[in-house]
Amino acid sequence: MSNSSSITEFLLLAFADIRELQLLHFWLFLGIYLAALLGNGLIITAIACDHHLHTPMYFFLLNLSLLDLGSISTTLPKAMDNSLWDNRAISYSGCAAQVFFFFFLISAEFSLLTIMSYDRYVAICKPLHYETLLGSRACVHMAAAAWGTGFLYAVLHTANTFSLPLCKGNAVDQFFCQIPQILKLSCSHSYLREAGLLLASACLFFWCFVFIVVSYVQILRAVLRIPSEQGRHKAFSTCLPHLAVVSLFISTGMFAHLKPPSFSSPTLDVVVSFLYSVIPPAVNPLIYSLRNQELKDALWKLITNCYFEAINYSSSTAQQF
Repeated sequence: MSNSSSITEFLLLAFADIRELQLLHFWLFLGIYLAALLGNGLIITAIACDHHLHTPMYFFLLNLSLLDLGSISTTLPKAMDNSLWDNRAISYSGCAAQVFFFFFLISAEFSLLTIMSYDRYVAICKPLHYETLLGSRACVHMAAAAWGTGFLYAVLHTANTFSLPLCKGNAVDQFFCQIPQILKLSCSHSYLREAGLLLASACLFFWCFVFIVVSYVQILRAVLRIPSEQGRHKAFSTCLPHLAVVSLFISTGMFAHLKPPSFSSPTLDVVVSFLYSVIPPAVNPLIYSLRNQELKDALWKLITNCYFEAINYSSSTAQQF
């Protein structure tokens, strides 16, 4: 293929060549996807319906769940489709859309995780100033900034990547369209421009990560001074899961985009990409719901209300007949 204009589709990496393993991968991905949909959907519904959870922390958590739903829906359904029908192809426009939405959503998610660390820092280290620093208007502006930053990054990187001439085939060694894998297909030194943008973005994300780490150092120092054991437990239960998710997300994401070619292999690339693109959206609801008593109470209240409403509806329907 001489250039990108002659490419009408890309070929994604197949997880297996044996039909039984392909079907096994399909059912595995389907289970993970449904769990992510259910978990994030419950969190969104519980926060939206329970007025006790209309606080900055849960507002940001609602936005995080929306981003998780979007990011996992960008990659996993296509991987399931390919495994079920033994089809590796994705259209050129479909690949560009996948790059755009995935980069948009993960960039916005990282910005939001940075904001959430600031929220926890103010709540624990400066509780008297919490209402002033994180009012409703400030929270909306912060969330909008996170979404807007992700959108601008996605436009910039997608436009740069798909303006490159591609002449090294159309096989993408990944289960979804990923910028580093597409850059390997370029036959022009212009790809260094996009590589430079990725490096600049990684530096910005690194400084955000430093901000998160510094915030949590201050939080841990403040938590250790709390005399109440229950207070320390509550602070740790909300902060440590957040820090664990951020660490997994950042370490695997930066390794996937910045690792040297000598460390590259199809198996390693798939595992690393799976860790930062699929695992966080699937486990975030589990971490936040199991470690947060207020959210567990709201979810239980939501489920019981739905159950009793269903029983009442069934009873009224039966009486009509």
